[in-house]
Amino acid sequence: MMFSAALLVQVLLAAAAFALPSSKERMASRRARRSGDVTRTRQSKPANIITSPQVSAAVGNASHPEFSSNWAGAVLVASTATYKSVTGTFTVPTPKSTGGSSEQCASAWVGIDGDTCDTAILQTGVDFCVSGSAVSFDAWYEFFVSIAVIFYSALIPSFFVFKKPADSFDFSGFSVSAGDSVTVTATVTSTTEGTLTIENNSKGTSASKTVTSTSRLCETNAEWIVEDFEECEGNDCELVPFANFGTVEFTGASATTSSGTVTPAGATIFDIEQNSVLTSVSQSGSSVTVEFV
Repeated sequence: MMFSAALLVQVLLAAAAFALPSSKERMASRRARRSGDVTRTRQSKPANIITSPQVSAAVGNASHPEFSSNWAGAVLVASTATYKSVTGTFTVPTPKSTGGSSEQCASAWVGIDGDTCDTAILQTGVDFCVSGSAVSFDAWYEFFVSIAVIFYSALIPSFFVFKKPADSFDFSGFSVSAGDSVTVTATVTSTTEGTLTIENNSKGTSASKTVTSTSRLCETNAEWIVEDFEECEGNDCELVPFANFGTVEFTGASATTSSGTVTPAGATIFDIEQNSVLTSVSQSGSSVTVEFV
């Protein structure tokens, strides 16, 4: 009995640690776009959040932004209304290297439920990377899911819900290039189904995908984000070197709620801080501007 109890405690502690929003958990798997076992992953939450008003004054952001190691942008959190869709238009930037020989990347996306919801996230966007003089772009979509695990014991019956990585997929046959104007939209059709759409306004093309999940959306967050995502080899994950993306400005940014349409006004502002502050985010009207600094 003592051995069983001790083993259970170890399992529960491991489970609790797994559930924390660290830099290696609460992420969605990215397809490998290279040989080997390396995969790109997208975190479902801003990691390592701190509040630093002093730094915010130095970079000229809105008052009292929050800082994380991976997210820069704006997040709306509903108190009563539910978000049914989120959209934004931006110009695909030309990423530039900040030095070194490794590939450097960033990703711009819109989503629903990436911040305070613990069960799912619906999101779509564009990755942009640079390696030497070569740049590459990928348009993708995903529906993050969760998995429930129950531990039984005569002493401590316990229930845990883990975020489970869900594959994100490239929009097949859809291309984007630097300088293209793209509009990305995530729409909730039910708490377990959504439609993800990308339009290349410059090329006159579009793609859309309806996705389902066994996990339920909370419909309480709307996000416009530039992210430093992770690459994993086995269980070893780390943030990719962050590319100098210049400026990404989400225009026509809006979210449809159960009671009407809103802009990002009043949203929580996130900046990326990795030893130093790497972004400066501002919000005005229906625009969210994310600048690499």
